[in-house]
Amino acid sequence: MLCPLFEFQRQQLCSFTSTPMFIPFFSRRARRAGSSSSSSSSSSSAGKSGTSSSSSSSSAGKSGGSSSSSSTGKSGGSSSSSSTGKSSGSSSTTGKSGSTGTTGKSSSSSSSSSSSTTRKTSSVSFGGSTKAASTYSSGGGKSITIALGQLFGGRTAGGATRNQVFGTRAYGSGYPGYYTRGVTQRGFPFWYWPLVWSGIGYETSSEYLYDTTEYGQPDNSSRPGGPMATAAFQSNSTGTTFRLVADNNTVTDLMTDIASNCSQFLTAASINATLPTPFNGTVDPEQVVQYYRASSVALTLDGYNNTAVFASENSTADVPLPTGIDTNLLECLNDTIGLAVPLINGGPRGSTPDFRLGGLLLLLLFILQ
Repeated sequence: MLCPLFEFQRQQLCSFTSTPMFIPFFSRRARRAGSSSSSSSSSSSAGKSGTSSSSSSSSAGKSGGSSSSSSTGKSGGSSSSSSTGKSSGSSSTTGKSGSTGTTGKSSSSSSSSSSSTTRKTSSVSFGGSTKAASTYSSGGGKSITIALGQLFGGRTAGGATRNQVFGTRAYGSGYPGYYTRGVTQRGFPFWYWPLVWSGIGYETSSEYLYDTTEYGQPDNSSRPGGPMATAAFQSNSTGTTFRLVADNNTVTDLMTDIASNCSQFLTAASINATLPTPFNGTVDPEQVVQYYRASSVALTLDGYNNTAVFASENSTADVPLPTGIDTNLLECLNDTIGLAVPLINGGPRGSTPDFRLGGLLLLLLFILQ
């Protein structure tokens, strides 16, 4: 659930969880993304990235079933992305993502960066069909039940929107209607599969992180958007390194938006990089500072060791983020991902009503009279 910024609203709307929630610093610019697929604006954002030990997620009714699960198998990947031009403009991001806060109260700073909101669209294979996914799309659309006999048959897919993309630091967060961690036998509210982590759970409490029986290994080409990949973004002031982890198409599409929006905080190498790196297991789940889009996207921080992810659920608070990191870059990354992460378009292309036909009919009626 995306909690409001104001304290009295949080008490009313976010009382369902008994543990501290991560309050995403979702700016006014980003909040508008739910109602507009691409726009040009100038805005500001503020907030602290708090801690969370539960996987409280965006609200919107239960999406994702718990029916039969099947093996992953290879069924072809997804095609590469192609861009379509839209509008561009400038935007500003202000505020700091706090390293230890748990209340989500805002703080402010005065930093700005120009951004280009070019909408990019790529083809994503899911359940034997191909769908269009776009950056800055509002998502939504009708939820379906995957046909029996297909991969993950019987589970639901689709229906989630842009304002539901934020999760927490818990693996399995960001699923509308789910408030526990883990991704076993869940549906696909955003169509994308959740991330999988390489490793072995030595304790029962951490086995949920390393289950690859449902979604296969990170290099599984059946994954919508392609095999998992990463991209590094290093601060030009502190050396802080964040990494984006997602399917190949998502990482590729977001790299250009991040380079544009956050250029004033990034090193030249981070700005000029255009291709993601295949996921090789060097990024770990305890490094995650934020999950997005039903845990199919993650932002990690090098050197962060959130041991709470290995403990029993709700038993331990998240480890605070290290001091001295570039919180301006963290905020810009979080804001850009929330605003631009690709979503499956909710309606068919060309679905805008054509009012010309109505005009011709009225003209014909006028002539006949």
